[in-house]
Amino acid sequence: MRRRLHGEGELRAALAAGEEVRLVLVRQGCGAPAVAAAVAAAREAGAPVRESSPAVLRRFSPGAPEDVLALVGPPVRADLAGLMARPGAVWLLAGVAYPGNAGFAIRTAEVSGAAGIVLDGPLVGAGRRAALRASMRADRLFPVLWRDADAVLAAARAAGRRVVVLEDAGGAAPWDADLRGEILVVVGGERDGVAPGVLAAADERVCVPMAGFIPSYNVQAAVAALAAELLRRRLPHPPR
Repeated sequence: MRRRLHGEGELRAALAAGEEVRLVLVRQGCGAPAVAAAVAAAREAGAPVRESSPAVLRRFSPGAPEDVLALVGPPVRADLAGLMARPGAVWLLAGVAYPGNAGFAIRTAEVSGAAGIVLDGPLVGAGRRAALRASMRADRLFPVLWRDADAVLAAARAAGRRVVVLEDAGGAAPWDADLRGEILVVVGGERDGVAPGVLAAADERVCVPMAGFIPSYNVQAAVAALAAELLRRRLPHPPR
């Protein structure tokens, strides 16, 4: 599982324990000897190091910003079969067309601890780059793949994953749904939703309840609702 390290002390401890450090962010111009020594040790261990602005470190720090942050856990890159073999939910955006929606969904999946995310849709070139910018470049933190939905479903089945489709046409609410085990979560496009062939492959359909006049949530909001429920269930002592 991915874990964020705060400060040079936690980075040193992780290196001493032999943990795989996948990324180090260090504040531009930081001259503190202890930080420099920890970063040098990380480089020697093969970890990529990026100098980052104070603003970037503030965004990635849950509390007071540190001069150095790091990521430990499985490799950031993975092929489709390797991604499906990892613990945690895998998300599939099948048909999401707007870069902002795709980017915020990618970010939400990473924040909620997903194993990775796969996108199948019309985004290419500049659209993909815009989506990754909107995601706060979450592709530097976990696998973000661009593959055909049929290939993703086949890989999920081969890995023994259940398929959970997030769709507004019926199904259990997130807090009532069967989300046990390793799952592939499928989200459809903004206009047409989930394709009939993909919907037919679902082991579980999930619908976020609605009470207003507008007939559907923005895809970002629906993804966030289910991602939060998945994370709640993974916590050691889920809140009631």
